Amino acid sequence: MLRPIAAIALALFCALPLTPVQAQDHDAAEVAQIKDAVFNGPGLPMMGNPQGDAVLVEFSDYNCGFCRKNAPQVAALLKAEPKLKLVVHEIPIFGEGSRFAAKAALAAQAQGKYPEFHRALMAMRGRAETASVLRVAREIGLDVERLQRDMRAPEITERIERSLALADEIGLVGTPSFIAGDRAIFGYLSKDELAGLVAEARAGK
Repeated sequence: MLRPIAAIALALFCALPLTPVQAQDHDAAEVAQIKDAVFNGPGLPMMGNPQGDAVLVEFSDYNCGFCRKNAPQVAALLKAEPKLKLVVHEIPIFGEGSRFAAKAALAAQAQGKYPEFHRALMAMRGRAETASVLRVAREIGLDVERLQRDMRAPEITERIERSLALADEIGLVGTPSFIAGDRAIFGYLSKDELAGLVAEARAGK
């Protein structure tokens, strides 16, 4: 069963009604804090238009088959929606290889290559493990020695732990999960379905 704060967050994102007890136990400030962590958490990688008029959030794992399948759909949406910002939460839930890949992807931000590395990792064949992740890093032109040093920074681990805790707090059931406006959807979504989610968020502003 979801903890009360998780229930209220899930109600927020899925537009479910709050019960009177939930409304009494949790104030608007707590809900706003959760939403801010989802959409504007410190150090979260972004793709698309940083000044976009709508935000799509994705919780993903590089060893998640459906995340990989969804990656071209997300890329097509970003190409078709020049005013869309994508925020990514790295939540490695499929083992140590996933965690290594997530740390490497976040560390690639320091070299300005997160989008390229993210797309390459999602498109790679086979599992994301230490050797395969570093191979992909070399292929896209990352300084691998610097990348490995940057991966050891405490803030990289802290960022992953914050995203994992947030996913648990709002009751996400797995990857990929997408959030826009006040709705969260788990599972594979086509480009058109993602566009519909974004359009709904825009209409709700």
